[in-house]
Amino acid sequence: MDRFEIRLSGAGGQGMILAGIIIAEAALYEEGLNVTQTQSYGPESRGGASRAEVVLSNEIIDFPKVIKPDILVSLTQEAYDKYNEDVKNEGIIIVDDSIETDEKEVKTYKLPIFEKAINEVEMKLTANIMVLGILDKLLTQIKTSSLRKAIKKRVPENTTAVNMEAFSVGQKLAEGGNIGE
Repeated sequence: MDRFEIRLSGAGGQGMILAGIIIAEAALYEEGLNVTQTQSYGPESRGGASRAEVVLSNEIIDFPKVIKPDILVSLTQEAYDKYNEDVKNEGIIIVDDSIETDEKEVKTYKLPIFEKAINEVEMKLTANIMVLGILDKLLTQIKTSSLRKAIKKRVPENTTAVNMEAFSVGQKLAEGGNIGE
């Protein structure tokens, strides 16, 4: 693996930046893996556009930002509209099933992310951790145990159990959606 790029996008308050930090931290637990994590968000603390980017490589990373994502996650229509054209032809797009997507050659998975966060985890704010459970199926460079360890380190202690449940629901959602097959 020379370079693997992930872009997580949505609105401020959806936790995409935290999810990017967790992926980057989990990657640091893996021997021989280099990682960069960058982030961007609008001036509004809640509701404005936000984006987290993670680059993974076995080589030295000479440019820290995502150029052409291997994986794009978009939790808002605005984020999808802004970033879907950037994805590599052999890349993957993951969106909430409420988002209107274009017909593309890129594999696109529309999943009930927010619905599952509300109905199964009973906390919409865990959608970002559900995304990590979904990505666990695709991020073969990072062990599941490393993702779990980074989640536990980064979420508030009193929310660890609900976040670990959200991670598991995301893993099941990936399996049911045949992601990575």
